[in-house]
Amino acid sequence: MMKINRLAAWTLGFAGMAFLMPWQARAEKHYGPGVSDTEIKLGQTMPYSGPLSGIGTTGRTELAYFAKINAEGGVNGRRITLISLDDGYSPPKTMEQVRKLVEQEQVLAIFHPLGTPTNAAIHKYLNQKKVPHLFLGSGLVRWADPKNYPWTMPGVPMYRTEARIYGRYLLSTRPEAKIGVLYQNDDSGKDALAGLKDGLGSRAASMIVAEVSYEPTDPTVDSQVITLKGSGADTFAIFAAVKAAAQALRKAPGIGWRPLTFLIGTSSSIEQVIKPAGPNNAIGVVSTHYLEDPSDPRWNDDAAMKEYFAFMKKYFADGDPLDILNARGYTMAQLMVQVLKQCGDDLSRENVMRQAANLKDVELPLLLPGIRVSTSANDYLPFKQLQMMRFDGTRWALFGEILER
Repeated sequence: MMKINRLAAWTLGFAGMAFLMPWQARAEKHYGPGVSDTEIKLGQTMPYSGPLSGIGTTGRTELAYFAKINAEGGVNGRRITLISLDDGYSPPKTMEQVRKLVEQEQVLAIFHPLGTPTNAAIHKYLNQKKVPHLFLGSGLVRWADPKNYPWTMPGVPMYRTEARIYGRYLLSTRPEAKIGVLYQNDDSGKDALAGLKDGLGSRAASMIVAEVSYEPTDPTVDSQVITLKGSGADTFAIFAAVKAAAQALRKAPGIGWRPLTFLIGTSSSIEQVIKPAGPNNAIGVVSTHYLEDPSDPRWNDDAAMKEYFAFMKKYFADGDPLDILNARGYTMAQLMVQVLKQCGDDLSRENVMRQAANLKDVELPLLLPGIRVSTSANDYLPFKQLQMMRFDGTRWALFGEILER
């Protein structure tokens, strides 16, 4: 009898182990650098100083949002530590800071580093090191190349997609337009210019009468705007970063030039661009976006917007809640949290990229109605939808349908 009991006990124990083994295998933890049972360490560079220092508010919002997540228990019980370093919008400094984050701080991933030339400086390095280079604050088409650069994924709509929309809009509404283009002399400006030409198609050569570039370090773009006015253009495309965009919007009416103006969406901030330019100088300007604008009173009763304002008041009281750059940082941090949640206990660098490429119609609170985030192993473009908008002197007024690339 004792033998039978022992046998039964052994059999039941073996069966129990067999039952538990698949669960234990599923629950096994896989950690990459910067991860423990209590922490997920991320890295970032931001222009907290230099010519684009105003955009640094985006990084401060992201730090504040992760502080909120940590206060609520973190992601799957782990707090998020974001090490956000100043690169002054200088590519060599960006490279120096990212090396420090990867090789000394041992971060799991680089999250939402801002800038086109700065991201270009670290693009190959991070892919060679197989470090997730996620949700870049730059809209170059080449960031979304999973075949050749599987560790990089952009975090804003493509400049080329947006500018293509402007070209198509002009063909349908002002086919005889004479277009003058101001663009930043880097890949971001050139991508936007290429998109405009794509949208205009065979009419591009006749409709674009002038293309003038500027350097990010130029103190002003006044001379470029004067040149564009002198070209006879009646339509003005501004593919410029915030400081230069504000200068261009202010200068044009100052010299008696009031063309129909298109402004790249990443520079559509009322606080950072429109107010410095003078709201009256921006009346009628056309742009696009994918987020609800916190400065637009139409969203005052929106539950998601109320939650955003409450967050800003509690966690980033020094920040301007009306600045859409802060709304953007809030949204990007939420997207990163979504990826980390999907990772579960497999927080390897490989799984971080798998989950970033496995977003299925994700609804983020401040996205415009109808806009969703989706990615796949062959599609590294999270944001593929935009809506056009026109500045009415006080706010951006949306018009038309949601447009896709």
